[in-house]
Amino acid sequence: MKKFFSIFFVSFALVFSTSSYANKIGVIYDSGGKFDKSFNELAYNTAVRVQDELGWDMIEFEAANNTQIEQGMRKVADRGATLVVAMGFAQADAVAAIAPQYPDVNFVAVDVCWVDDPAGNIYQACYLEHEGSFLVGVIAAMASKTGTIGFVGGMDIPLIRKFQGGYEQGALYANPDIKILANMTGTTPEAWNNPTKGAELTKAQIDGGADVVYQAAGGTGIGVYQAAADEGKLAIGVDSNQNHLQPGTMLTSMLKRVDLATYETFMDVKSGNFTSGVKVLGLKEDGVGWAYDKHNKSLITDVMKSTINGLSDKVKSGAIKVHDYMSDNNCPA
Repeated sequence: MKKFFSIFFVSFALVFSTSSYANKIGVIYDSGGKFDKSFNELAYNTAVRVQDELGWDMIEFEAANNTQIEQGMRKVADRGATLVVAMGFAQADAVAAIAPQYPDVNFVAVDVCWVDDPAGNIYQACYLEHEGSFLVGVIAAMASKTGTIGFVGGMDIPLIRKFQGGYEQGALYANPDIKILANMTGTTPEAWNNPTKGAELTKAQIDGGADVVYQAAGGTGIGVYQAAADEGKLAIGVDSNQNHLQPGTMLTSMLKRVDLATYETFMDVKSGNFTSGVKVLGLKEDGVGWAYDKHNKSLITDVMKSTINGLSDKVKSGAIKVHDYMSDNNCPA
């Protein structure tokens, strides 16, 4: 009997230890929604990859509006998340409020690089989207046959102006005479998830002569791609590689490697090497870039590839400096 209880308590201790300390991923999506084919879905796919590779559980929260973010983040932390990934700048205040209250939980704040971190448990990742947008702007200008290209943004905020500014600088670098049409979808978070409005804006730009349209509008971008496909024009994706969404129409995608920051942080937590602080990811850090694959191979010429590779090296070395709209709320283009 004594031996039985010894075995029982050892077994119980092992089970309790495993369940108590099992890692859990918490993902808080921004208002674009989990399946936006872009920013949020990239984080979701990375979390699923970690689930498959490491056997971690996943806790998710989608806020109906930004006022619910803090409450949702607290619930995710209370449910035992080891690492909480907060997607988007709109979650900055919630991270700043919640993280100090959960010093044993690690947080990743994507598109945030200004939050105070008294508990030392926040990894903040910001991206140089203007650098990647510069490259796809060059591609757009080189591919355009009409000499007019377009841009559709989501919510009219400095971050999206940063995408637009880089795109315009790249297009003008390639063709100083290029004409650029630009529209924002709206001024509220609903602008991230309005494909109908995205299609309307794209159609208007095409009617104005644009034959290539770049979008930085979250789920709204699905409407941009459909309108471009319907009109026989080209579109440029954003954040994830979206070339497969409309093969033959998607000229390329501006890659924003949200998966890079989140996956590496998952691995750091697993190995006990989580490091807080701010990291800025641009072309040099492989944080942004452009997509080339079987879906757009027929649209990208050898001249385009060699030009982009050369310009990418110049941006990385500092020989070309792409202006950041958010540095002064101004775009020199």
